[in-house]
Amino acid sequence: MFAPLTTDYRLLLDEVGAFVYTTDAAGNYTYANQLVLELLGNRPLEAVVGKAFTDFVDIGEAGKTLRETDLRVLRDGETLAREETNTVHATGESRTYWSIKKPLRDAGGAIIGMLGISHDISEKRRLEDQVRQQKELLNAVLDNVQGLVYVKGANRRFLYANKHLATVFGRPVEDIVGRLDSELMPPDVADAFWEKDLQMLATGQPYAGEESLVDAAGQLRHYWSVVVPWSGFDGMPALIGLITDITELHALKEELRRQAHSDSLTGVANRRSFFESAEREFARSRRHGTPLSVVAIDLDHFKQINDGHGHPVGDAVLRGFVLCCQRLLREEDLCARTGGEEFCILLPGTAADAAHVIAERIRTELAACALSPEHPALRVTASFGVTDMDVADAHFGPLFSRADRALYAAKQQGRNRSCLLRAGEAAAMASG
Repeated sequence: MFAPLTTDYRLLLDEVGAFVYTTDAAGNYTYANQLVLELLGNRPLEAVVGKAFTDFVDIGEAGKTLRETDLRVLRDGETLAREETNTVHATGESRTYWSIKKPLRDAGGAIIGMLGISHDISEKRRLEDQVRQQKELLNAVLDNVQGLVYVKGANRRFLYANKHLATVFGRPVEDIVGRLDSELMPPDVADAFWEKDLQMLATGQPYAGEESLVDAAGQLRHYWSVVVPWSGFDGMPALIGLITDITELHALKEELRRQAHSDSLTGVANRRSFFESAEREFARSRRHGTPLSVVAIDLDHFKQINDGHGHPVGDAVLRGFVLCCQRLLREEDLCARTGGEEFCILLPGTAADAAHVIAERIRTELAACALSPEHPALRVTASFGVTDMDVADAHFGPLFSRADRALYAAKQQGRNRSCLLRAGEAAAMASG
């Protein structure tokens, strides 16, 4: 039998903020504090003593587990701590508790009942479930955003990474969070990013710009990066990054840029691009005192090729001529299509006589080549005008004009030849 609690003890247990009760060996109440009595429908203690918990509370599907745990305490003498969820008959409300149950023993050590202490964690569990659901929702959103999302602390360690960033790094998300940026990227790349991060952390100003990064597959990818400083939940500075993969857009931009500067048929520079590059090279040669030569070229009787064989053959001839030139030119030389069958070659660091030799090599090679596989007997020749930069030239224009006059002289002298024209001279030399 249990000794009745004094009034002082009852008052004390009513104020502890937990559900406190005792039962006999059969599981019937021998005591319940005020919180338990309120939970059971605001009944007086006399109406509760001698009755079981299940007389007041629907334990539903959890009943079997609850009875088993009570038996482990009352029969086996175990002390258990676990979460329990119950539905109160009086209100129909489902509540969640963290319960500690331990056996009560008599002087001889025999189990005569159970002491239970439970804390209502229903609100805590509700908030935890709400946070969990919100986190799952946020993760679902961030993992389906077509971009790389991360949070990085002021200690250079990642606090969050979505699955797209994990894919780029070739690691699972859980292997990214907590790691230094230098552990996930080449040190020089990580340090370059960190320099920008430090500036944002110091100024509090966001950053937006294009970045390039080699992914886990070794492919160079391009991103548009937006990074915003954040104070963090604990007041510790951090950075939130949203990075959009613009690799395809970058490739399209590069292709459009190439098309804007290239001849669509032959792939060499177009007229506009050639003159832009020529002006820059002219200025550089003037600044460093190095020679610069130009070769102007016109394919002989090209209209007859188009008229006699058709434009597809004419196109093949133009492409074949470019290939012929490229085989004989250096990487730094620039070949451009400046008109229908007109071409120009810029030769940096090359004096007039050497440029004339190069023109002759191309002319000789061209005359021996079959530029149209469908018409192997078709032979194409070209006329070449060669000149070099003069100290009196203020810009590239006079240089190009002299090359054009030299080309006209080659055509006047019978075509299939090259003419060299220096500043202030007539056609000084013709070969062919």
